[in-house]
Amino acid sequence: MSIWLHQFSDWYLATLSSGGYWLIAALMVLESTFLPLPSELIIPPAAYVAHTGGHLTFAGVVIAGTFGSWLGASIMYWVTRWLGRPLVIRLGPYVGFGSQKIELAEHWAARYGWAGVFFSRLLPVIRHLIGIPAGIVRLDFRGYSLATLAGSALWCCVLASLGTALGRHPELLAGSLHRFFILVIAVAGLLAGLYYVFVQRPAARAALQRR
Repeated sequence: MSIWLHQFSDWYLATLSSGGYWLIAALMVLESTFLPLPSELIIPPAAYVAHTGGHLTFAGVVIAGTFGSWLGASIMYWVTRWLGRPLVIRLGPYVGFGSQKIELAEHWAARYGWAGVFFSRLLPVIRHLIGIPAGIVRLDFRGYSLATLAGSALWCCVLASLGTALGRHPELLAGSLHRFFILVIAVAGLLAGLYYVFVQRPAARAALQRR
């Protein structure tokens, strides 16, 4: 994991200057589809570079991240809407979406509705899965898009603010952007704990009650 993290950070920081906003958006598309690349590894470093003199801006990073998240979530929505639930359940394991994960996302969407779509953008795992039940039950795409855009924009603002704060206090990094990525992973771990408390555990309880 640490080797992969080191390699990715090297590649991303070296490519960010030439890739710019398009690179940020493309990676955020992946973050919202079947290849969940954590947004915690994409937005904060970009905001850090923007604050420390790069050609990027805070607003540009947030907009690019939000657009990429929305595009990836829209792809998930339309693909699953076109395939239908039986085929999604059948093909899901081949792209890392087991039936248990899909049912968890369905439970989340059914219980929380549009608010669930919004808050799913703030939680790991469920973030890139919420488009599946939304497409299966054919939620209104306009409402789905608005909730996705709002949640993604808020999340990107939070992550970009983290990157900017570290840019203002470089002593926290001690001259190493690799430590920045380690810090971001720690934040992701905290979010994973919130995911367990507010999503995984309630869903498991609901599954037991249905038996």
